[in-house]
Amino acid sequence: MKKFITLLFLIFSLNITAQEKSKIDKVLTEWHMAAAEANFEKYFRLMTRDGVFIGTDASENWQNDDFREFSKPYFDRGNAWSFTSLERNIYTQKNSKTAWFDELLNTQMGICRGSGVLQKTEDGWKIAHYVLSITVPNENVEKVTQLKKEYDQKLINQID
Repeated sequence: MKKFITLLFLIFSLNITAQEKSKIDKVLTEWHMAAAEANFEKYFRLMTRDGVFIGTDASENWQNDDFREFSKPYFDRGNAWSFTSLERNIYTQKNSKTAWFDELLNTQMGICRGSGVLQKTEDGWKIAHYVLSITVPNENVEKVTQLKKEYDQKLINQID
């Protein structure tokens, strides 16, 4: 009987995790769709109030209010950006209010990688931290490194 109860508990726990992952997947998909549809309110409603967006430029570490200000003109013109998930991995711990993910994206910049953290709030899962990276094939890393060398050095000098 103990084994049966343990088995039921395990199945129930896995089902909860699968349900939570499905909810998280939906939030991320809706978030990307809100940007593609230039729905500013929905986009930011799916982020925590103190959410962070790390962009592809080394200078882009946007706290929520600054990111809202930066992105508002893109949303206002009616076409913010369009990211479609090609592949997504979601990770959670049982009974956790935190989840993390990585995704491969089809974007106007080509293939990019997104990753981040979500928090479970009273209103459901919300994006607390998102990192967008442009992918570079290994055989092109040297060329890209040379291309951005001057910019990187200026930024290093500013930070140091």
